[in-house]
Amino acid sequence: MTTRVLTGIKPSGTPHIGNYLGAIRPAIAASRAADTESFFFLADLHSLINTQDPLRVQRSTLEIAASWLAAGLDPDKVWFYRQSDIPEITELTWYLTTVASKGLLNRAHAYKAAVDKNREEGVDEDAGVTAGLYMYPVLMAADILVFGANKVPVGRDQIQHIEMARDFGQRFNHVYGKDYFVLPEAVIDEAVATLPGLDGRKMSKSYDNVIPLFAPREELKKLVFSVLTDSRAPGEPKSTEGSALFQMYQAFASAEQTAAFAQAFADGIAWGEAKAQVFERMDAELAPLRERYNALMAEPAKIEALLRQRGQQLREQFAIPLLKQLREAVGLRDLSTIGQTAKAEAVAKVALPLFKQYREKDGRFYFKLLDGDGQLLIQSEGFDSPRDAGQLIAVLKQAEQGDALQSELFKVEGEVEPVLAALAALREAAAKD
Repeated sequence: MTTRVLTGIKPSGTPHIGNYLGAIRPAIAASRAADTESFFFLADLHSLINTQDPLRVQRSTLEIAASWLAAGLDPDKVWFYRQSDIPEITELTWYLTTVASKGLLNRAHAYKAAVDKNREEGVDEDAGVTAGLYMYPVLMAADILVFGANKVPVGRDQIQHIEMARDFGQRFNHVYGKDYFVLPEAVIDEAVATLPGLDGRKMSKSYDNVIPLFAPREELKKLVFSVLTDSRAPGEPKSTEGSALFQMYQAFASAEQTAAFAQAFADGIAWGEAKAQVFERMDAELAPLRERYNALMAEPAKIEALLRQRGQQLREQFAIPLLKQLREAVGLRDLSTIGQTAKAEAVAKVALPLFKQYREKDGRFYFKLLDGDGQLLIQSEGFDSPRDAGQLIAVLKQAEQGDALQSELFKVEGEVEPVLAALAALREAAAKD
């Protein structure tokens, strides 16, 4: 079974080596798995929330596209596209706003942070808060749902957005009586490398301690030689623990090379020699990337043509067919077919069971199974995450025997036979779809 994995890349200038090691390199490696269909998109619409400088948006989009391609992203084997080239995403965003709870959007981290900051400064709570910032989670949900992504790699601060995407997709499915959307799962990579910067703190543009990914060789050497070290002299053993220099080397080296470098530390290598080795090891990997990046930046028309081509292919294969279904679902239809559609919907609504997944005031997630008349058949206990509830629903949908309905996680209301009949009806309906 193929898993669709979607990664959004916000244009924010040329990446540094911390971005490369923590996000770009592992994402590209993961995309090469045989059972994975990968979607990588340039989130240029999202970038408009933070900047109204059109030249900066344009330049950053080009730089980020060239960076990922130079780092080894193969556009023939993954979907690589620009968000704004898929107009169906913005159309879907509007449909999702009609089912998105304002209360849920009020709890979005970015919006809450802006409100809290305004309160601290004693100004109006919504001062400087744009509708774009407020609706950011809905646009992100559309990015994910439009292509039926199963998994979305994110940092911990982004988990809430994936849960919101699930909520919006699930509400739409429920309101319009069909599983139009796959409910995505957040993927957290605990092993993602956090590279120290020139001063030993986390490498970050806000600390001004970064090493640009495509810095020229001489600039790269100068930056590596400026990495902060202690005062231990040549011949004096040096500790690898907490050493920014050692961590940089390790990030670019094999296990054998890292072990040899650790031994050199124990043997008292001079800091100048250590920095020279780090520089050569880094440059060995980055030099080919730098060459490809410079070549790509010199031909922006090729990147533009690539993005437009992949965007159109995506529209034709995924977005346009989905939005055609959604327009039909919400009632944006050919007016001449009103008699036919009314009759078809009346037939479809007869005795159709339904799983309803929801969140209670206690913060936990629940589900229940209703028959076609709205009679309660199954009521679940609370779950810590919507994913756990969804996984159990998926198992129940395949249940054909009564013993499969014995669990402490849910309660069957009444006899088992109506429940099995409802589950069978769901399987039959899914097979027809």
